[in-house]
Amino acid sequence: MKVFVTDLAQYENQVITSFFLVHSRDARATREGKPYLALRLGDLTGVVEARVWEETDDIAAFDANDFVKVQARVELYRDQLQLKVEKLRRARPDEIQVADYFPRTTKDVEALYAELRRVAESVSDPHLRSLLASVLDDAEIAGKLKQAPGAKHLHHAYLGGLLEHIVSLCQLAERVAAHYPFLNRDLLLTGVVLHDLGKIDELSYPAADAAPDAARALDYTTDGRLLGHIVLELEVANRKMDAIPGFPPELRRLVRHLIASHHGRIEFGSPVLPQTLEALVLHYLDDLDSKIEAMRSSLAAAEPDAEWTGWNRALERFIYRPRLPACPAAGGAAADLPESAAPLFEEKKSSK
Repeated sequence: MKVFVTDLAQYENQVITSFFLVHSRDARATREGKPYLALRLGDLTGVVEARVWEETDDIAAFDANDFVKVQARVELYRDQLQLKVEKLRRARPDEIQVADYFPRTTKDVEALYAELRRVAESVSDPHLRSLLASVLDDAEIAGKLKQAPGAKHLHHAYLGGLLEHIVSLCQLAERVAAHYPFLNRDLLLTGVVLHDLGKIDELSYPAADAAPDAARALDYTTDGRLLGHIVLELEVANRKMDAIPGFPPELRRLVRHLIASHHGRIEFGSPVLPQTLEALVLHYLDDLDSKIEAMRSSLAAAEPDAEWTGWNRALERFIYRPRLPACPAAGGAAADLPESAAPLFEEKKSSK
């Protein structure tokens, strides 16, 4: 029987047998010089630290990104659950259901992609519309974009998360552009669609039809480590713009600036600061959507009756769940909250 990471608390001080994906494997030693193996094992519900104190031939015969069968005692160490491994071997392909090991968006990716196409087709500038069509009609890009995570850890860190994040930003950008009519809506939406496109090649993740022996934990590719997604998406944008006859040089400059500056600050990875209205708006919307998702995921992962979440690495804080009387949520937003928080809110009833 598969025991998921989120179920481990039920088995504290007990021995469990289950299957996990190896996220990392490191040979270490205690202060006294005793060697041990430090593992991070995971599935679609999370990751748990594990320790191997006695290595055997079976334990030596696996590596990171392998699936393993583990017999281990569930222990509490420094207020965190940890597995003390007693037996471990590499799993056979017929023992693994790949879908059990990779969190995935709960949204329909085909519907999300259709919405992204709608946004692209609504762009009135012919050169920007052609640019977006060239990107979204590219079969290789489309396949990756429907599967890629938004990040390894910080936000939308699940399969399909990148597409979900981009579509969410498109909807935010359309609202902001309507509120500030002096913004260039076409340029802002183009920046939204392209701003994280390099993540499809910056991160490694399993293909939609991956077999167990081809599935890989979320990590960075070699190009991702050496170049980063901003450089990678600039290359894609430049290539696509080069192929569009008469693409205006000033428009090209503005598109490239949106991509290059979207992290907002040099210390956050952007080579330049946002220096146009649209670039500034893109940065803050991107930051908003990322942080809200990071907070939402922490609330969803917390115990239903817990006042506080665990430590949120992305936001560098614990998150408090207020116990308030039911209050209205505009537009039925309560449906999108984590189940544990949703009962605190009620959909606003129309008085008409």
